[in-house]
Amino acid sequence: MTANPAYLSYDDKGDTSDLSRLPLVLVHGHPFDRTMWAPQIEAFATGRRVVAPDLRGYGASPVVPGVTPLSRFAADIEELLDELAVDTFVLAGLSMGGQIAMECRARLGDRVRGLVLADTFAAPETERGRRDRNAMADRLLREGMRGYADEVLDRMVAPYADPAVRAHVHRMMTATSPEGAAAALRGRAERPDYRPLLASLPVPALVVVGADDAYTPVSDAESMHTALPDSTLHVIEGAAHMPNLERPEEFNRALGDFLARLEG
Repeated sequence: MTANPAYLSYDDKGDTSDLSRLPLVLVHGHPFDRTMWAPQIEAFATGRRVVAPDLRGYGASPVVPGVTPLSRFAADIEELLDELAVDTFVLAGLSMGGQIAMECRARLGDRVRGLVLADTFAAPETERGRRDRNAMADRLLREGMRGYADEVLDRMVAPYADPAVRAHVHRMMTATSPEGAAAALRGRAERPDYRPLLASLPVPALVVVGADDAYTPVSDAESMHTALPDSTLHVIEGAAHMPNLERPEEFNRALGDFLARLEG
């Protein structure tokens, strides 16, 4: 584990010498940590630099109670990449991480040379969604993470997923700080509309989704794919909300093809 003196804990793996290969930056979702990207770090760090941070409030990064908006997560990532001298890169995020990736693109502009949006959506929060996220934040602070983790496990990963994957996902959720998770939920309840950003995105994008995702269904991925000027849609059969862990070989093939296209 490497610690950013300014803030975040992170993994920084792979080859920094081949300047023809864009670094890959991976942003985890809620309520997980950077270990959710283990299959991608293993696959891609053999040929390029891969940076995967723990977001504030998650993993080994410090917990800041209160409200953490997506813009704060994006600012943290910008500070980390500045410190690591990562100038231009491909940015990938899953679920909340995908929304943070969209926020990063709005903030960092041309530094983001390609965008990977996995099991996420771009629409703003609804009034009901705001109420539900704030109510869940209250519940996590009151009860902790275990009951929530038990409830949502079969939606995060499919019931038929590999038992080791299910155990990993459950472990990440129960290890997450309730204060950090609640702060992110309250910030996400104020999520803006990223659809205009996608409609004008000047770089290629890859949209990936598990075919059995109940949180961000295939229809959400299709909507983003339609809105994006230059995108590829890849639906992964036999996966729910975390296809990068449930079907890592197929996820990695899609990501590898996208990276090859960017650099070709």
